[in-house]
Amino acid sequence: MFGKAARCSGSAAVTGVPIYDQAFDLIASLDQMPDIDTVVAGVERIFARYGITRLLFTRLPETQFERGVLASRWPAEFLNLYVRNDYIRFDPIARRCRRSSQPFEWTAADYYHDPEPRTAEVMRRAAEFGIKRGFVVPINTPDGFEACVRMSGVNLDLTARTKPLIHLVALYGYERVRQLAGREPDAKPQLTPREREVLQWVARGKSAWKIGEILKIGKRTVDEHAATAGRKLGAANRVHAIALALRGRLIE
Repeated sequence: MFGKAARCSGSAAVTGVPIYDQAFDLIASLDQMPDIDTVVAGVERIFARYGITRLLFTRLPETQFERGVLASRWPAEFLNLYVRNDYIRFDPIARRCRRSSQPFEWTAADYYHDPEPRTAEVMRRAAEFGIKRGFVVPINTPDGFEACVRMSGVNLDLTARTKPLIHLVALYGYERVRQLAGREPDAKPQLTPREREVLQWVARGKSAWKIGEILKIGKRTVDEHAATAGRKLGAANRVHAIALALRGRLIE
């Protein structure tokens, strides 16, 4: 079913390889990918063809959202705001994920006049950071495990022909991220190699801009890695994150 739907998409790959072949090549190679960053980068390359620019792999706790985040490509400032205000308690997308087994689209504007003021607030703030429309793949198991892959972008290509392939890649991508995270929420935090690398340079007093130059990545990406590492560690700020990482011997 997925293969047929994907083949109807008509999308051609950059290298001349059809996008569905790239997707299945990615799925076949996931088990050999050594870390979360590599998996997320691979998924991003596929999703970029459909206008997806923001990506979040997360469990869905009722509160303390930061303990559920496995990988984030949300704007770091918004993710920090989301955590600080405990928006998981009011987020209508998370709420719908918990009771849905099928992927769904959403638009922030649909909730601007929600009778619950905090729900409207969550979606208005998301829109301020460019998260105005999206697609979500809920992940639920018979034992009550709840998680999702959240995607958003400005020019999304979400049709009956493209959504099945996005759904399939999200499911396989999430499962590999979960395996690599290798932890339940209460276990010792596991930082990706890139997150440890960023924290190591932060500990040496380097600015996000300078770290980006050293690692050949953007300043925003540096900030996102630092923010994700901080949330995994339960840190209040970057200084606290460095202290916790040193204490846990995650960096030197």
